[in-house]
Amino acid sequence: MSLAYVALGSNLGNKKENLLKAIELLKIQGIMVLAVSSFLVTKPYGVKDQPDFLNGAIKIEYHKSPEELLEVLLSVEKKMGRVRTRHWGERIIDLDLLLFDQEIRKTQKLVLPHKDMENREFVLAPLAEIAPEIIPPNRNETIRELLTNLRKRDGEK
Repeated sequence: MSLAYVALGSNLGNKKENLLKAIELLKIQGIMVLAVSSFLVTKPYGVKDQPDFLNGAIKIEYHKSPEELLEVLLSVEKKMGRVRTRHWGERIIDLDLLLFDQEIRKTQKLVLPHKDMENREFVLAPLAEIAPEIIPPNRNETIRELLTNLRKRDGEK
């Protein structure tokens, strides 16, 4: 069994209900959810002219490959009606595979650890609740330290 961490986000409809429904659909797919962060309201990243997001993270146990997990995440998004109209745009649900054990991957479909997560407070804050001491591969800092350093950098701007 592998441990993985998934970021959750929604900025359309009943955001909290969307996140909870996604978690339930993952469980139905046989994924063991070990921890769920609290949900936090965040400003849009990249494309600013859209509603605020509700974000969270989950820790899961999975018995197949990261690529197969990504397919499950995409199928849940599709089942919930996600439509990709513009890059970083509005979405009913967004499920991003952040970490999968200490795997490092860079393919057309999958990048592990998730690209640029250390620069996204909406990813690090919920992740720090459920995995503060995890050190992502190719990093020298824990999730908690990455979040603290990001907040310091953002405070200096």
